[in-house]
Amino acid sequence: MSLRVHGHFGEWVQGRLGSDGPVALVTVACPAMWASAERTGDGALSLEQTPHLLTPERARDFLVRIGGRAGHYRLCATMPPGGGAGASTAALVALARAAQGDPDKLVAACLAVEGASDPLMLPHPDRVVWASRVGQVLAALPPLPRAEVIGGFWGPPVATDPTDMAFPDVADLVARLSQAPDLPELARIATLSAQRCTALRGPSDDPTESVAHRLGALGVLRAHTGSARGLIFAPGQVPAVADRVLQHAGFRQVIRFCTGGCAP
Repeated sequence: MSLRVHGHFGEWVQGRLGSDGPVALVTVACPAMWASAERTGDGALSLEQTPHLLTPERARDFLVRIGGRAGHYRLCATMPPGGGAGASTAALVALARAAQGDPDKLVAACLAVEGASDPLMLPHPDRVVWASRVGQVLAALPPLPRAEVIGGFWGPPVATDPTDMAFPDVADLVARLSQAPDLPELARIATLSAQRCTALRGPSDDPTESVAHRLGALGVLRAHTGSARGLIFAPGQVPAVADRVLQHAGFRQVIRFCTGGCAP
């Protein structure tokens, strides 16, 4: 049986909690993207992957750390590696479940083999402030308001460097998220986080905001490391031309999904 783990689509907020604080994030839950793992046979570890997600060495180390079974596994993902949509973490979590590994060892094992991790092993990954470099929940958040996101992947893939600490201070934005914002406020928070990230890290030619203005979006979001970019709308308010406009602006693999209050 194939076990599926939902990915994410960038972050509502990501940055340092204070100028010298930890890198923390609030992820955008994305039920439209997922990774899956299926154990297809016994024997020594072997991987069949679409696309390539894990090296055999990393998978072997990971399974040892969680006490998972070796064997033949099939891994699949609907999101591109380096897109900022959680492909590698989702693949590891799916592999752990297919291998019947110890769930209490999962976060530590993800950190050991990746150096940083998304909170995709949690039941509601978008309801926590997550310290991605240490695998800790720093604070619980109230459920986010319902939103509809349309977006895609713009620009080249960017792999996460776990030693990269060059992020802006977002302590004020995280504080605003903790106050149960409505959707327009959530969109403003996400837009500010995206703008701060782009100002510090680039790219300077990102078309996301101009497309958002053209389509009347409430705001924008992005993968703060990676190529995922999204436009935020109230549910049911995405213009019919949005797919075509995004594709014309160079967005690949355009998707639309609900998140927050309407997500599973």
